[in-house]
Amino acid sequence: MSKTDQRKQLEKRPFTYKIGKDNKLLIYRDNKQIKIIRGKTAEDFIILSKQADTQTIQLKLAKLTGHYKHGNER
Repeated sequence: MSKTDQRKQLEKRPFTYKIGKDNKLLIYRDNKQIKIIRGKTAEDFIILSKQADTQTIQLKLAKLTGHYKHGNER
């Protein structure tokens, strides 16, 4: 899937998130919880989410869940 196709898919089916107890990051898609992230990664995302625009947040959530890949990323 091309980078453009992946971005269009993010617009059609966006991720949502909640910050849980102890700064757990709960990530949802289509109203289903798909991932829980803890620790430094969750803390870094919380800081980013306070400063970033919606598209940047969506890309970061997609990368954290493995739904967005490009180049040498896995």
